[in-house]
Amino acid sequence: MKIRIILLSMIMSIFAGNLLADNQNNTTLGIKIMAGGRYDDMRMCVGSDAGVKGGPIADVMLLFKRNIKPNVDLAFELPVMRPILFGTAFKLLQFEPQVSMEFNKQISSKSSLILAPGVGVSFHYGPDYKSDLDNRGEDFFAVGPIVSGLIGYSFHSKTAKKKIAGIRFFYIPLFSSESSLSPGQVFGAVLETHFHL
Repeated sequence: MKIRIILLSMIMSIFAGNLLADNQNNTTLGIKIMAGGRYDDMRMCVGSDAGVKGGPIADVMLLFKRNIKPNVDLAFELPVMRPILFGTAFKLLQFEPQVSMEFNKQISSKSSLILAPGVGVSFHYGPDYKSDLDNRGEDFFAVGPIVSGLIGYSFHSKTAKKKIAGIRFFYIPLFSSESSLSPGQVFGAVLETHFHL
């Protein structure tokens, strides 16, 4: 059942990305790179010692963006690095697709202020924070909603693709019927950069 839920989420994420990444002129494909830190009182962090609640966070995502009206873009983020790296190297699942609504306030002819509230879903399969890579506890499945907000700055010109740099704050309550730590609390912030292809 858990595998079906995870596979269904991945299929829906890819489908949503394909819907946004059609051949219309108002749709762009890009890459998002993010890194930061988080408090996490439920999941093991591969970059932290056993017993530490939280640690560093980083990911590379495919970014599908569609302009839906002047100065407003709909963005879908499909995680790539963490699902592949964690699955192959650590036998873990952390998959967190997200949708954001980007509001652009033009500051000059080459720059804009970006405000982007976002929602998504977080899937986890692995041990709790009391574990580390050498002393792994029992794996469990957890899922929960993501609420986030980006404050950023956009750079663009007639000859160069738009780039965005900013900070995103996020909060995730995680729920699991298999862990006594449920509900878990996850919150933090990341610096992120968007490159449009």
